[in-house]
Amino acid sequence: MSHVFPRHCHATLPIAVAGDGCYLIDQNGKRYFDGSGGAAVSCLGHSNERVRQAIKDQVDQLAFAHTSFFTAKPAEALADLLAARAPGDLQRVYFVSGGSEAVESAIKLARQYHVERGEPQRRHLIARRQSYHGNTLGALSAGGNALRREKFAPILVEMSHIAPCYEYAERPDGESLEAYGQRVANELETEILRLGADSVMAFIAEPVVGATLGAVPAVPGYFKRIREICDQYGVLLILDEVMCGMGRTGHLFACEAEGIVPDILTIAKGLGAGYQPIGAMLCSETIYQTIADGSGFFQHGHTYLGHPVATAAGLAVMKEMLERDLIAQVRERGAFLEKRLRERLGEHPNVGDIRGRGLFWGVELVAERAARTPFDPALGVAGKLKKAAFAGGLICYPMPGTRDGRHGDHILLAPPFIASEADLEHMLDLLQQTIEQVIASLD
Repeated sequence: MSHVFPRHCHATLPIAVAGDGCYLIDQNGKRYFDGSGGAAVSCLGHSNERVRQAIKDQVDQLAFAHTSFFTAKPAEALADLLAARAPGDLQRVYFVSGGSEAVESAIKLARQYHVERGEPQRRHLIARRQSYHGNTLGALSAGGNALRREKFAPILVEMSHIAPCYEYAERPDGESLEAYGQRVANELETEILRLGADSVMAFIAEPVVGATLGAVPAVPGYFKRIREICDQYGVLLILDEVMCGMGRTGHLFACEAEGIVPDILTIAKGLGAGYQPIGAMLCSETIYQTIADGSGFFQHGHTYLGHPVATAAGLAVMKEMLERDLIAQVRERGAFLEKRLRERLGEHPNVGDIRGRGLFWGVELVAERAARTPFDPALGVAGKLKKAAFAGGLICYPMPGTRDGRHGDHILLAPPFIASEADLEHMLDLLQQTIEQVIASLD
């Protein structure tokens, strides 16, 4: 009997014993192609020698030093690297242990910033429906994932949620992409005015929505309008790039594709590539200086802030990405993956939409293609897809509740940046087999 408290109490899981490039290997020697990087984490695959050696070397030199007493060389070096490449004036980096902690830090920093500049009435956070920002209570409150929120709704912090930019399911026939994007972006202004123009502290969004919607990018012009509205009303823009950042969409920072700069930005997952738990919050020099010139103390913190081993791993991951030009490879491989996805699945009667950017793609499955009708939730399509894919040697990320937390099913793909075209073809072979097998079982 295992004493581990698992994610699912009735699941019997194989034991992972090794990693080899794009593959994970279980105790029986079975190999699984990691087509989702776990949860868009393992961007360098599972056996990068440079990162492993950096971790070993750092443990030998210094394993831990609490940040209330010391800073550490790898944290300083990684912060320098990120700040040098971040858009705009995102010059301050706050290292945490994962995405949820990064989002909690962003929310609390937004509140303290307004308090320190003499606007304590700014207390509201606006987010979007069908978003996901983490599983701690503050981050879960910000997220609009109805499925994840349901059990905890009575203890969540009250926050506002406007429409996502999800044109496949929510743009009416006859409305142009531009008009749709502007209309849903303008919901932010409407909500700010409803809450009180001087009472909103921040708006948070994923540049490319990850697990909840399945790699949905915004339509052109949407985020530029969002930035304008935030500037007009003194609202901070927080972009959550925990899943879509760090090269995943073909840019080191996903917001670069939108041509905007947030006030606060969160990253994790690909920052450590799975070799160590690490996340970070980046903020503008303006926000940092407001705290520095005020109380001088961000009233927040965790034990493992700026952990030397974690930041050493993150530094090695970033050097691998940049020195091997892997982000350019993401764009190249991403174009190949999109082409092959559309060729192989684009006309499938149960594939409603294929969307994404870089090596971050979603396939939304439907019962009726022309009407975009989702499958009956009682069929459990996402769960069957995950089980069948895994049995066939493919790790992918199917999710139910795409449309509203209950209806809709999609598959998220986020393969390692090191995947070759042959690797991606193999992934698509397994994916296509899985979809055909599950759809056939529904008849």
